[in-house]
Order: sequence, then C-alpha cells, then structure tokens
Amino acid sequence: QEGMPQTLSSTSMFTPCGFSPHLHTSKEGEQGGLIFQDGNLTSASLDALIQHLIPTTDYYPEKAYIFTFLLSSRLFIEPHELLSRVCHKCIEQQRLDDPVLDKARIRKFGPKILQLLTEWTETFPYDFQEERMIGHLKDMIHRIAPCDEAYWKKMNQLLQALNQKLATLSHGQDGIVKISTAVSDKLVAFKTKPPSIQREILSVCSDPYTLAQQLTHVELERLSHIGPEEFVQAFVHKDPLDGTKTCFSEQKKTSNLEAYVKWFNRLCYLVATEICMPAKKKQRAQVIEFFIDVARECFNIGNFNSLMAIISGMNMSPVSRLKKTWSKVKTAKFFILEHQMDPTGNFYNYRTALRGAAHRSLTAHSNREKIVIPFFSLLIKDIYFLNEGCANRLPNGHVNFEKFLELAKQVGEFITWKQVECPFEQDPNIIHYLHTAPIFTEDGLYLASYESESPENQTEKDRWKSLR
Repeated sequence: QEGMPQTLSSTSMFTPCGFSPHLHTSKEGEQGGLIFQDGNLTSASLDALIQHLIPTTDYYPEKAYIFTFLLSSRLFIEPHELLSRVCHKCIEQQRLDDPVLDKARIRKFGPKILQLLTEWTETFPYDFQEERMIGHLKDMIHRIAPCDEAYWKKMNQLLQALNQKLATLSHGQDGIVKISTAVSDKLVAFKTKPPSIQREILSVCSDPYTLAQQLTHVELERLSHIGPEEFVQAFVHKDPLDGTKTCFSEQKKTSNLEAYVKWFNRLCYLVATEICMPAKKKQRAQVIEFFIDVARECFNIGNFNSLMAIISGMNMSPVSRLKKTWSKVKTAKFFILEHQMDPTGNFYNYRTALRGAAHRSLTAHSNREKIVIPFFSLLIKDIYFLNEGCANRLPNGHVNFEKFLELAKQVGEFITWKQVECPFEQDPNIIHYLHTAPIFTEDGLYLASYESESPENQTEKDRWKSLR
C-alpha cells in the first residue's frame, strides 16, 4: 500500500461487510514467514505476525489485520510486551537510534506509526490502563518528534482521547459496581412475601413500550463498557510453548462481561418476583400479560438479551406452576415469543431473527433501526466453542491465524452493535427501579408461589414444608 491509508473511524473496520479477512498477496504459499491459502493469511510464527503489524515508510497493515492480531495476540503475549517488541523493531528498522536521524525517511514513517498507535488506543483502550503501555507510547514519540513538530500535537491528541475514553469507561464501571453490590444485598431480602409497601413494576411503569425502551437503555449502557479483548481473556489458558506461566498472571480482565451476565440473571429474577408477588390471581395474570408485551416490544427493537431474560423469568418453575394464573392469560403471544427463542436446532429461530436484525442494522437510517443486542450468553458460548474447537497453535508451532479471523469476525460484529447510541429518552426513575427493586431468591420465589397457589402434589407439599 502506497502512502498513508485514509483514517477511518474505528467502527468501519468492524462492519461485517467491510471486514475483509482477505489479506491480499500476489502468490500462494509463503511470504516473509506468513502462510497464505486462496489469498488468505492462514498461519505464521508469532514473530512473522508481529513483523506484519509493523508499518514501514511504504507499508501499512490492513485494518482487518490490525484488529484481528491485536485481539488474538494476547493469547500468546501480553499487550505491554507486544508493544515493547513493536517499538524495538521500529527503532531497529527505521534506525531511530542513529545519532543523526534520516528526517525525510522518518517523515514518511511517522504518520504511519502514529496511525497504528491511534487505532490500538481507540479499539483496546483498556490495554493502556498500564503505565508500561503509556511509557512505550511516549518513548516512541520522543524518538520521531525531532523530525516533525506536528507529531507532538498528534500524540497529545491521542493521549487526551485515550484519557477521556478511560475516564468515561471507569466512571461507568463505578456506577455499575455500586449498583451490583446494592443488588446482591437485596437478593436475599425476601424469604417470604414482603409487606404491601413494596412498589411493583406496574406502579413505576405501566406502558410496555416504555419499559422495553428503558431495558434497551440499560443493555446498551452495560454493553458499551465491554472491551473486545474480554471475550479472548475469558479463555486465556497456558500457552503450550511457555509452560511456566499463564499469559495473564493478573486476574482475568473480564469484569464488565461478568457484570453483564449478572444483569441478565437479575432481570430473570425480577420478572419472576413481580409475577409471584401479587396476592390476587387477576393481578398476577395482568403482570404476566404486561411482561409478554414488553418482551414483544424488545423483539421489535432488536433487544434479544432482555427478551430472553423475560422469557426465562416466565419459564422459572415457581412461575410456570401457577396454572390458575396462566389460565387467565392470553397465551398466544407468549407462545410466539417462546418459539422465537426456542433452543432447538442450536437456536435456529433466534439466529435467523438475529441475522435479520443485523441486516436491518447495516442498512439503517436511524439509530432506532441500528439496534442489535444479541442474546449475550449464547454469543459467549459460540465464542467459547470456537475457541475450544480449534487449536491456537498448529503442530509446527505456528499461530493458527484462520481461527482468529473467525474470532475477529464474531467479536467485530459485536463491537459494531455496542457502539449504537440509544435513541430513546432515559427515564431515571424506571432505570433505578430495574437496578434496585428487591428480588426473591429461588426459595423466596417458591414460597411466594405456594402461597399464591397451594402445592399440587406431595413433592411440592414437602418442599413448602421445608421452606417454611
């Protein structure tokens, strides 16, 4: 590639259509230690892959390659070590240690290394929470800046943008942590039916459309904090070529991903609690119908995660055993939704709906049409199976790059979705309720359920007795 690539926003590299894993090469076979097949990079040694990431005066790596390699390299080498090696190779190749620098040459190289560092900070900002990472950035700039004053300015912009991004992310994380601790305290709050002062969902929000929109707010807010690398870090094992330590000696950096799964579980239990709580059958049926409408609207919005949580909550046995209550419910709409989220055929119906939503998102004119919130635990499961199903390294010690292109495709699509701005107005009152309303434990749900409709058989009678 001649000259500087045009600076694309970091999103453009992920749009599934713009994601071209075809790293073009004129000939098949081997090129600088990289193995190609049908024009695609399939495997290489780690060294060759690092070399392929490094810009020169007349080469800049493809966007898709940068993302794929930065995402997957952490299975073999920690980010600070990778950046250190990239900087050392640049210093060597561009002779940045020479007492007299070749200014013309460095002016060709400078914008490219800055572009690479910018892309890295934009896409994987969490990597730069480490002092060492910032140290490497600053060292690089000190070496090239004497050749062009503009590099200082560029570097300052980069660091400012990075600080801003990290501040936003950590501010959001703090908020989520505060809520999560509040929530876990509340989980055991009720063993038996609470007094009637307990507010219920319908007194806070009686319109299913509004609730579906507020749930979408919560989902997008939580998604925005998940770094793409968390998907890979969730599966970091020992690298077979380095038996001494796991790649990440520190705890796995997957806290946002875990917080998001906790939110899903909370929503399931909240739905079940709201249904089991009312004393009268008519009211319980009303709550069920309300949640069916909320779920349906979530489906229309493209919020599959909330949809699945609501259906799961309704399918919990303390809820599903309430036969008399369900007999008062118009269940046709519920069965349609259940059918959409039916797990048979590896969630065939849901995957079809997700593809439809993803397609709509690509051609969308408004933020509303762009929304795709996948059923998250299934996404994690897919990535888990992709990871378990293929080796990271081939028998000859090469990195299995084909696997990582597939991984990057799945994670890249997710990144596109998580960057959508929520188009709905926020209602702090409803959002506060969703995060803080007390919920029953499983035992509490059974107790409430048996008090609403007494046990049917001996098993249920015994369980009720032991709970009381």
